[in-house]
This record gives sequence, C-alpha cells and structure tokens, in this order.
Amino acid sequence: MQNNRGFSLKEAFRGFRTIALFTALSSTALSCVNAKMDTYAKHVDTRIGTGGHGHVFVGANVPFGMVQLGPTSVPQEWDWTSGYHASDSTVIGFSHTHLSGTGIGDLFDITVMPVVGKSVYERGKVGQPETGLWSYADRSKEVSIPGYYSVPLTRYGILAELTATDRVGLHRYTFPKSDEAAIVLDLENGGCWDKAEDTHIEVVDGNSIRGWRHSKGWAKAQKMFFYSVFSKPFEKNEKMFIQKDGQTRYARFSFRTQQGEQVLMKVGISAVSMDGAKKAVEKEQPAWEFEKTKKQAWERWNKELSKIKIETSDDASRKIFYTALYHTMVAPSLFSDVDGAYRGADGKVYNKSRNVYTTMSLWDTYRAAMPLYHIIHPSKRADLINTMLDIFDEQGKLPVWHLMGNETDCMVGNPGVIAVAEAIVKGIEGIDKERAYKACKASVMLDERGQDIRKKYGYIPCDLYEEACANDMEYAIADAAVANAARVLGHHEDEKFFKNRSHSWRNFFDKETLFVRGRTADGGWRTPFNPFSAEHRANDYCEGNAWQYTWLAPHDLKGLLEAFGGREKMTHRLDSLFKAPSVLGKDASPDMSGLIGQYVHGNEPSHHIIYLYTMSGQPWKTADKVREILEGQYHAVPDGLSGNEDVGQMSAWYILTAMGFYNVEPASTKYWFGSPLFDKVSIVVSKDGKTKFDINTVNNSKENKYIQKITLNGHEWDKPYIEYGDIVKGGKLTFYMGAQPAVWYNWETANEAEK
Repeated sequence: MQNNRGFSLKEAFRGFRTIALFTALSSTALSCVNAKMDTYAKHVDTRIGTGGHGHVFVGANVPFGMVQLGPTSVPQEWDWTSGYHASDSTVIGFSHTHLSGTGIGDLFDITVMPVVGKSVYERGKVGQPETGLWSYADRSKEVSIPGYYSVPLTRYGILAELTATDRVGLHRYTFPKSDEAAIVLDLENGGCWDKAEDTHIEVVDGNSIRGWRHSKGWAKAQKMFFYSVFSKPFEKNEKMFIQKDGQTRYARFSFRTQQGEQVLMKVGISAVSMDGAKKAVEKEQPAWEFEKTKKQAWERWNKELSKIKIETSDDASRKIFYTALYHTMVAPSLFSDVDGAYRGADGKVYNKSRNVYTTMSLWDTYRAAMPLYHIIHPSKRADLINTMLDIFDEQGKLPVWHLMGNETDCMVGNPGVIAVAEAIVKGIEGIDKERAYKACKASVMLDERGQDIRKKYGYIPCDLYEEACANDMEYAIADAAVANAARVLGHHEDEKFFKNRSHSWRNFFDKETLFVRGRTADGGWRTPFNPFSAEHRANDYCEGNAWQYTWLAPHDLKGLLEAFGGREKMTHRLDSLFKAPSVLGKDASPDMSGLIGQYVHGNEPSHHIIYLYTMSGQPWKTADKVREILEGQYHAVPDGLSGNEDVGQMSAWYILTAMGFYNVEPASTKYWFGSPLFDKVSIVVSKDGKTKFDINTVNNSKENKYIQKITLNGHEWDKPYIEYGDIVKGGKLTFYMGAQPAVWYNWETANEAEK
C-alpha cells in the first residue's frame, strides 16, 4: 500500500527501526563522553524554558556561536519566536539562526529539510497537512544536549541529527530506502515577522551549492550568505520560484538512498559574502567528522560551564543553575567571519583582528547578564564592549537592541550606554576608556527618541511622548552610569551634570499617591490614574505599571528615601508592593508574569527591587524574597521560567542571586548581598583558569537563610556588598547563616549616597 507521501509504510517502519538504532548509539556515545570527563554539561536540561513564555532556543550550537542550528516549527506566533515550543511537534526544517528568549521573532535563516517523496514548496503552503513541506517530530525520541540535537521525522521516516561549530552547521540525515529522497533548501520562511526580500541559490558542482538570503523584519536589512556541501552528490536539483518576483526561494536536491543510509551536509554562513561562508566551511569543517564535531561542541560547552562549580544536595537546583548558565551563552552571538570581516551597522564591510558580536538585548542584559560576563568571561568582555564602540562609530550612537548589523531601537532608554560605562567603572582591560566615554556622552546627548523633549522640560511629558515614565527613568539610569564613568576618568564637571540629570525621575513621583506617574508638559498629572493599569504600549510605562516603575531608580537610593519620607516609610511602602493584589487591568503586557503581589519577576524592571531592602538596612527581607523567587519562579520543567528568557537575563539573575549577590546599581562595582543558595561555589575569574573566587556557605538550609556574619579571606566583612575588584582578584568569601534575621553592617555608611 502506498500513502500520499510518496513512500511505502513498510519502508517507513524500517526507517523507524533505523532511527531507534541510531538513537541508542547516540545515547551510548554521550555516556562515553560523560564517563571520560568531569561533566557540567550533563546537568543542562535544554527543555527548561521551552514551555510557557520562555521562548528559549533548542538545537545545536557552541557558546556564543554564529550558528544556532535547530528545528523551526509551523506556527509563526509569539510563543514560537525561538522556532520551538514544548506544546508543538511540527517541523518545517532546520534553520541556522535562531533567537533565544526574545519577545519578537526574526531570523530562521537558511532552512534545510530532508524529505522522502513529493512536497509543495510555496509560500503559504508549507505546513499544510497533506502536501506542504513539514513533518511531525517524535519528541519521545528527541535528544537535546549542549552542542547536539536529534529527532525522528515521522512523516518521512528520517532521523535528523545536528551539531555545529562557530560558523558551520553540520547535518546528518539517516534515510529509509527510497528513489525519492531529497534535501530541500528553504530560503522563503523566516521567523515570525521576518520576510525574505532577495534570495539566490546556485549550484557550484555536484556536491556544493551557495547563495544568500536577504530579509526584512525586526532587523530591517539583514543579509545572510551561505555555502553548503553534501557528502553525497545529488542526482538532480530542482529550483522552485516565487511567482511574483521569479526569485529562487526553494531548491530540491534529490538522491536515491539505501536503507539506513546517512547523508551529511555542511552549511557555512556569513553576513558578508558567499566566499566568507565558504572559508568558514574550509576552516571549521574540512572533513566529514560528525562524531568528532559533536564531541568538540560538547567539550566547548563543558569548559565554559565549568567556570562556575557548585556544590549542593539539591539535584533540581543544580539542573536549573547549569541550564541557566547555558542559556546565558547562546548570545551575544558571533558576527565576524574567520578572516575578521563583518558587516557594520552602516551596511559597510569592515575587518577586525578580534571577534565581533551581535544579538545584544541590552535593555534586558545590562542588569545582570553583562555584570555576570565581566566576572566569568575575561577573554570576551573587551570584545563585547569594543563591538559596541564600533557600532557607535558606524551608526553615531551606542547600541540599543542590535541584531545582525541592524539597530532595532527596541525598548526604551540608553542601555548600551550603561553597559559601556560599566566597563569603564570596572576597569575592563583591552578598551580605550576615553573613546568609550566619548561614545557614552555623545549617545546620551542626542536629540532622538524623546531625549530632545527631556532636555527641554527636564523630564519627558506624558502628553508629548509615549511610555514617558519608562523612557525618562531609563535615560536617568544611563545618566547615572555616565556620571560614574566621568568620576572614574576625572571629568568632574560632566560627573556633576549627569548626576543632576539622573534625578529627572523625581519629577514623576507623586507624594499624594506615593507612585511614579505620568506628568504633562504644564506640570499636571496624568488623569485618571490607576496604578494597576498595565495596557501594553498604551500607558506611561513599558511592560509595567506604576507599582513596578516607582522603584526603577536603583542609582538613586537617596532620592527614593527622600521621596517617601525616610527609611521606615520607604521600606513599609516596599512591603506593600509584595502584598498588593496581583491584578494588572485590561490589555496588560504578556511579559508581565511571575507576580508576587505587584512585583513582576518575569520582566526586567523589577529585577533589582528586592535588593533595595539590603541597601536600606533590612537584609533579612531581601533574603526572604531571594529564597521565595529562586525556589518559586525557577523550575526544572519546560514551563520553568516566569517570563521570557530575554537572551540570558532571566538566567543571569538566577546565577548571581543563587551565588549570594547582585549588581544593583548601573555602572557600579558593588554586588549587594542577598541569601546564597548553595553550600559551595567556585568561580574561575582569570583567562588562564588558575585564579578562583570561592564562596562557602556555613550552616545553610531552607530555615537558615539569613546572613549572620561574613568573612573575606578570613577577615570579618562589615559591608552589605562585595566589590567587583575583590571578586576578580580571587579569594574566599564565607557566609555564616542562621534562622534569625540579622544585620552585620551600618546601612547609613554602607551606601555612598548616605555619606
């Protein structure tokens, strides 16, 4: 009997037996790798964050690599912005670029789909039940580990296996016996709101093809080139066209296959040229060594994950921790070719002797991910900051949300300024600090995105600009960061100017309601006013409401204290944040998730708030909330995150907080204490791997969550924070825990604003 997919059911069953065999072999190979080395990568569960609104990438990649090779599903909706969701098992192909944890979809460039039989390759018909280019994936046999992904495609009886290097995706497809086996190249379908504009496919020889995919989406002018080699010569190639413009959007490369025959495919990518993609293949994948490449990818992940070693008896927390660490290293992603060429923000091609990066979700990551990178990635931190400075040279401002050489201007404020200023303040080696400072200053003085209005009025009036409070308050944080950088470099007039301007948020504080609220150009208040109102893109905040944004002044504790009328009144009001009803009003942003009262852990403007207790002399309240969030908002299940992963930020918060501290203030050297989760932590803080910062937690338990005493290198420590310099020079920090709230420092002298 023949089915409508072009091959016999008997052959399909043979294919499934082959799939079962190769799945078993893959598991055996993984066990061998695990047995030979101290493995941290084995604790990673790539399914965490694939459910709910986590939006994490699933597939094969290496740390910070250009290639994220994984399955792309039929749905092109908000919860599929990474191409994968736990609720769905459809596959239209395996794409070489994906986003992880974003709230907007793009990429999915250079999609490859192995098939048996005929399928229809037309826009709008891919994914159609009877004829379209798609298959169900058997998730019960899916293998997903760092650097490797495999899944059976049930419609075609094919086992798909994927691994990767920095710039090359390596595919291995195990086919059933068929005279109609093929690999289809899809340049039409992109991620959600992405649309192909210019595509090209050409045959180089009987084994090789090349081309490009230029598209418009979140990244308005994205260019991706590819060079691909098949392990087996194709017997026939057929190009399919999109009728309206005649461009080649699909191509089918056909083979005759024996039962269990494996066909491999290398795909190099480049944002510069087809030649750049070819060089990637030649340098990174010269031979057909799938198992070796898979092992090398695993070892690279294991090496990066070994930078933080934890000791705990809680297996779930260990899994959550190393998965979180894994998620922080999917991006920023490499953007330069093997010869140093890259496409700049102005569309021109440049060349650098160092790595250049993209996928910079800075509104999210300036808060925790960047401060984490400065601790554990000493060999990458200068490259990340220098990439931002290059972007400044190319587009005239530091990045806001940079994607594939494009400025998306997504989200509010000047987050790239905060990231660069932080590098100045922390003394990151390998950057020109005066050049960096000039870029920061120039970016915050531009007359764009509401900054001209802010200059005129001293704040952003809500009747003149949307999301006025959010924009102004994020600009204020960036000003404080520039002021800190100016202080470090001795630019004292600038320091005074930007520090004063960083207080602009105070204009929004209403002493009658005790909330930050919109203010009009004539000095009046936004009316009517509902602090619970959280209409998405339709209020004075950004993905939030007055409850959360009232606390978005991590740089100005003194201002918060004065606004509320002192410490007792401020902390009492802060208590009410966690006790308020968890209602958000009509049309609330879906990003607002993970509520404790009106605290929203699923979105970034809340991430610093619990540490305000430590900053104001009530560290036991920080400890209470730390443990509640670590244990209640992060779980070792697919729906294990309370919000979008946001390109590593949700995970970075967990990592820093679980280790016992958090970098609250913008462009600051201070990491404020909370409540350490693990008994022991050892952090590699040097390039050579020899210098470590060890954290020991004595008498640690669920009940003993309150810090009683701290020592650093054996000496009693009377501060509520640890300095960045003390961490990266190595040493030993010891927390002594107890069941009773305690204060080991004088809060009035601990914060510079109170001196």
